[in-house]
Amino acid sequence: MVEAYMLIQTEVGRAEVVAKQVAAVPGVLSSESVTGPYDVVVRVGAASDDELAATIVPSIQQITGITRTLTCPIADAD
Repeated sequence: MVEAYMLIQTEVGRAEVVAKQVAAVPGVLSSESVTGPYDVVVRVGAASDDELAATIVPSIQQITGITRTLTCPIADAD
């Protein structure tokens, strides 16, 4: 399994709504509204890098109110 964090910037006042909508996307393991340079931090999981890049990330990026995303794959600790 491949996992990554997605750091999301939203339109002003939309962070909580976006976090709830993102939480409903298949492959999302957690979604939290936060403070700081990003508004929402999401942990996602997929069977492969291809699934992550072709399915999950674009599904999240289509949510209304998201202005920018940064995907950070989790390095394998093995």
